Amino acid sequence: MKSRLEALVAEMVERGILFEDAVAEFEKHFILSVLKRTNGNLSKAAEELRIHRNTLSKKVEKFYQNGHMLGARHRRPRAKQAAAARSKK
Repeated sequence: MKSRLEALVAEMVERGILFEDAVAEFEKHFILSVLKRTNGNLSKAAEELRIHRNTLSKKVEKFYQNGHMLGARHRRPRAKQAAAARSKK
């Protein structure tokens, strides 16, 4: 794994990828991989990553597309919220 990582880093340096962009992409892929492994459960993923769930939640907010989080399952709305949403329609 070390040699693959070294080769990837060398390629990124050659292409002029900025450090902060490389770190952001690594973090995103790492987090989404753990979320996929935990079926989108933020609490379990945070435990595996050894970070606070709120910290993970803030990081994951960056990965939203069209209002949906990539790699995480969606929670069911609470009964009160669901009733309020139905009454608005």
